[in-house]
Amino acid sequence: MRPIPYWSLSGFYFFHFAFIGAFAPYWSLYLKSLSFNAFQIGILMSLLHVTRVFAPAAWGWLADHTGKRLLIVQLAAIMGSISYCGVFFGESFAWMAATMALMSFFWSASLPLIEATTLSYLGESTAKYGRIRAWGSLGFIFAVISVGYLLDAMDIGSLLWAVLGFKLGIIIFSRQIPDAEIALQPADNLSVRQIFKRPEVLAFFAACLLMALAHGPYYTFYSIYLVEHGYNKGLVGWLWAIGVICEIGVFFLMPQLMRRFGLKQIMIFSFSCAIARFLMIGWGVEWLTVVVLAQILHAATYGAHHATAMMLVHHFFRGRHQAKGQALYTSLTFGLGGAFGGVFSGYVWELLGASLTFTLSAAAVLLGLGLVVWKMNISR
Repeated sequence: MRPIPYWSLSGFYFFHFAFIGAFAPYWSLYLKSLSFNAFQIGILMSLLHVTRVFAPAAWGWLADHTGKRLLIVQLAAIMGSISYCGVFFGESFAWMAATMALMSFFWSASLPLIEATTLSYLGESTAKYGRIRAWGSLGFIFAVISVGYLLDAMDIGSLLWAVLGFKLGIIIFSRQIPDAEIALQPADNLSVRQIFKRPEVLAFFAACLLMALAHGPYYTFYSIYLVEHGYNKGLVGWLWAIGVICEIGVFFLMPQLMRRFGLKQIMIFSFSCAIARFLMIGWGVEWLTVVVLAQILHAATYGAHHATAMMLVHHFFRGRHQAKGQALYTSLTFGLGGAFGGVFSGYVWELLGASLTFTLSAAAVLLGLGLVVWKMNISR
């Protein structure tokens, strides 16, 4: 086994999620400043998920076919940054849609391949994944807080330059990571389709799709929702950061949690917390204490859920199928689930209002919880 390139991987995660920390909470505010309505904002934000339905699968197939995971990551990082620069040259709905779709097509290539590379380096020591992935959470915190204060002090247009800076960081660190060796596994004689059709794998993917769908209103409208209820942008940034700070704690605790609980038990707990969290956000926004408690639950609804999901993907898809498995997970959950969640939130937000929208999110998670309990029988 080659030594783990800890700082190179950590640096990539830092800037990748710093980009998300600047983009996810605040881009909808920028779109609102361009006078787009809620449905248009929902459509535009969902484009980042729509391209992740098909793009990661294509990139994952290319990576496993060529064995050049990191070269693909590097080229995608460069092309994604060039595509993003389109935001400086137009503000119409059609132009913004084309720019965001093209940027996302390249951007979506990176994370599944980096996740596969990280897990290849870790081998059987997957419980240590959280210690590397935690740097992504730190990047998110840095971005969401600093950009929040930046936007309180400066015009919303400054967001465009902050996002560009984080994308340049992704390019720099993508060039520092060496390719990991791909170990052959007994399951390599099975096709991806054969693995995917197993009942526990189908239940896992369907449940994670529902979890991603339920987060659509949160990632699309949470910042707008808080600002409309009197929270300033600096406080909005801290509220996002609180959730991610708690998420970091869970990443470091995963080795101890895995020794005490099974992956299925952790997954059940994360889904249960998500139901409570969305109901608290939807009906308790007037009370800061309730909002803070809901953000603390992010430790379970994203931190524990994501770390467990990565280990399960690594468990189901091994060897030559590793990159394709990660891409399939990204496509079906963050891609298909996120796209439906974004479009759904844009439509339902105007039709039913915020409280009922988040209630529907809780209902989607409840359905996912049922699938986990009923069908996801695994030995770990």
